[in-house]
Amino acid sequence: MTAWRSTLTEAPDRQAFEARLMAIGADRYHDKHPFHKMLHGGQCTMTQVRAWVINRYCYQSHIPMKDAAFMSRLTDADMRRAWRSRIEDHDGGLTEGGGIRRWLKLAEAVGLDPDYVASGRGILPATRFAVEAYVHFVREKPLLEAVASSLTELFAPKIHADRIAGLLQHYAFADDQALSYFRQRLNEAPVDVAFGLAYVLENANTLEKQEAAAAALTFKTEVLWAQLDALHFAYVTPGLIPPGGWDGREGVIGEREEIA
Repeated sequence: MTAWRSTLTEAPDRQAFEARLMAIGADRYHDKHPFHKMLHGGQCTMTQVRAWVINRYCYQSHIPMKDAAFMSRLTDADMRRAWRSRIEDHDGGLTEGGGIRRWLKLAEAVGLDPDYVASGRGILPATRFAVEAYVHFVREKPLLEAVASSLTELFAPKIHADRIAGLLQHYAFADDQALSYFRQRLNEAPVDVAFGLAYVLENANTLEKQEAAAAALTFKTEVLWAQLDALHFAYVTPGLIPPGGWDGREGVIGEREEIA
C-alpha cells in the first residue's frame, strides 16, 4: 500500500506521457483496419468505396458540430479564438470552401449524388451511434479529455498521404479535385494537433489526468475503428446490410455503376 501511494504522488513524466500517447496511435489507429487496407490497395469495389464515402460523411459533417459544442463551454476567449479555425476548416465560408464541401466533391467523383450524401440517408446504425457518441463525449467530458480525444490528428497525415497515393494508383475517379479534402488536411491537421498536444501536455499535470487523457484518446481511436467495423460487416463480409443502411443503389448518379 505504501509503494502504491508513493507512485501516485510522483511528478508525472511529460516526455513519457507524450510517448504513451504516440504508442496509442501506433497500436490502435484505424489505418490498420482491414477495410482501409482494402481501400488503399485498390481491392474495394465501387459499391464499397461509395459506402465508405456515405458513412464517412456522417463523421465529417459532425466534426464542426463537435467543435461548436466544445467552444460553447470555453470561458477563455484566447482558446476560443485558437479553436474556432477548426469549424472554419470544415464548414468553410457562406458560399465556398471547407472540408464538408470538399468531401461532397469526392462523393460526386465516385458517382454519388452529393445531395443524397448530404441528406444523411443510408448511414449505418453503428456509424451514427459511434459519431454521436463522440459528439456527446466532447460536450460532456472535462475539457482536458475533450481536447485529448482530438489527438488522433497526430496520426492523420500519414493515413491521408497513404490514401492519396493508393486512390490515385488504383481508382479512375481519383484526381486532384476528388482528393482535395485529403490534400487540404495535410496542411490543416498539423496546425490543429500542435495546439491540442501542447494543451494536453501542459494540463495533464497529474498522473490521474494523464490516465484520463490517454483513455480519451483511446476512446477516439475506438470511435474511428467502430465505423470501419460497421462498413466491413455490412459491405464486405458477410455483407449483411442492417435496416437503414445504404442499399448500394440509392443516390448513384446515372449508369456509373463501376468506375474503378
